[in-house]
Amino acid sequence: MQLRQFQVDAFAAHVFQGNPAAIVPLDSWLSDHLMQAIALENNLSETAFFVPEAAEGRYELRWFTPETEVDLCGHATLATAHVLYEHLGVAADHLTFATRSGDLRVRQNASSLLEMDFPALHVQAVEDEALTNDFADVLGTRPQALFRETDCLAVFENEESVARLSPTMRLADVLDRHNLRGLIVTAPSATEDRDFVSRFFAPNFGIPEDPVTGTAHCVLAPFWADKLG
Repeated sequence: MQLRQFQVDAFAAHVFQGNPAAIVPLDSWLSDHLMQAIALENNLSETAFFVPEAAEGRYELRWFTPETEVDLCGHATLATAHVLYEHLGVAADHLTFATRSGDLRVRQNASSLLEMDFPALHVQAVEDEALTNDFADVLGTRPQALFRETDCLAVFENEESVARLSPTMRLADVLDRHNLRGLIVTAPSATEDRDFVSRFFAPNFGIPEDPVTGTAHCVLAPFWADKLG
């Protein structure tokens, strides 16, 4: 069996920046075991596999970290659309990906940039002293506030605090104990060219730290929009 594979740096204007994803076009699905083995060998935060459906511009899409299949991935979805438009000659006005999180749409705008329509996820404030203490312990500093959805969102005072964080190896245990996928850390930005900064950690999924995380922005965008207008 021979497979084509593309590696795409998403959320970037130049190579070796942004977040790399491996994209594997398929005519029909491989076994889950084989797709997981390919993702493990690639050792990127995500490897995406897609199969065309009968309708034009529709594809089934699945994502695998080195450890497991995931329900939603932003940068590998964007990278898949890039491969279809730029390398496989697809000319549809928009692409629809059938996924474990429902249909996701990507289109090219007038500037040929890709736009993704992703869900907005709203977090709930956490008043849990044990969870706050656990994160203060593994991060070395206490968050100003905690919120949660599938991930925990830890808010800090400034971007310097976020940049200095160096979670200990016990983070994986804390996330597992509190039934969380990952940890998003964020703070308002000190510069005029951006609104906020963030980092994302998901060690239980084989991703100690993800360079850029599309799914985290399903939480971050509505959270900061509410704060900043």
